[in-house]
Amino acid sequence: MSFFTSSRSIPLLFALVVLAGATGAANAQAPPTPAPQSGTEKATSPQVPATVQTPPVLEPKAIEILKAACARLASAHSMEFTAVETFENPSRLGFPLAYGTKSDVLLQRPDKLRVITSGDGPVSEFYYDGKTMTAFAPVENFVAVAAAPPTVDDMLGTAYHSAAIYFAFDDMIVTDPYKDIAQGMSVAFYVGQSKIVGEATTDIVAYESGGVFIEAWIGADDKLPRLIRAIYVNDPSQSRHNLVLTNWQLDMTVPTDAFSTSKTGSAKRIPFASPARPPGSFKPNDSAKSAGQPVTNP
Repeated sequence: MSFFTSSRSIPLLFALVVLAGATGAANAQAPPTPAPQSGTEKATSPQVPATVQTPPVLEPKAIEILKAACARLASAHSMEFTAVETFENPSRLGFPLAYGTKSDVLLQRPDKLRVITSGDGPVSEFYYDGKTMTAFAPVENFVAVAAAPPTVDDMLGTAYHSAAIYFAFDDMIVTDPYKDIAQGMSVAFYVGQSKIVGEATTDIVAYESGGVFIEAWIGADDKLPRLIRAIYVNDPSQSRHNLVLTNWQLDMTVPTDAFSTSKTGSAKRIPFASPARPPGSFKPNDSAKSAGQPVTNP
């Protein structure tokens, strides 16, 4: 699940909830149907509720907020933030269980990225220096290294297709975030403001793009995303995916050695490829993204 949906990321039936709420309100305000009268008087015909005014398909205010957030992210030469992702999977009883990961992200455009991830799964470290991608599992002491394209955008696609490495926040670190979400956007509307999320005043927007409905809390002053909630429209379980974003720093000075590590000297080399799995088991392809799983290798 990510902030902005793209071909690689987790793009909410929240819109349907809002519309359902509006419909319920309209019905509640409609006068009750008069009861049939006794004698020769005819029963009064039922009154039809007034037509519910649905939000515009692409509400200008929502688009303005999304464009401002995208522009703020795109203009940063370097950025650092913490992303805590919580996603659901059905338990054996059918009820969802929540799992989480925490990623400390460091980006320097156009060709450097570091992601240190911990959580309810294997610890992983990912380094990209403009020439190579390195995926390191410190607990298992495995490392995979591969040649990489010269930009972060192209590297993200290569890492996913070659080794099923995927980051829920990748839409925030590409060159043109708005271009990613504008393609296939079918609904966007303004929900309101919150003073609770991220200890700041945030504008809440909701939009659907790429088959995922997103509700995003975006700083009203700094235009930085604080919380993202996503649900896949076609997911029968309607599993929720949350992404909490904190510790934002933009355009700071980055050490020259930040995008490599010396800890892999004794690590066992493995192929930079999708993890091997038993025959018939789940494979990390496009449906992995639909399941909301953060897939990493090693």
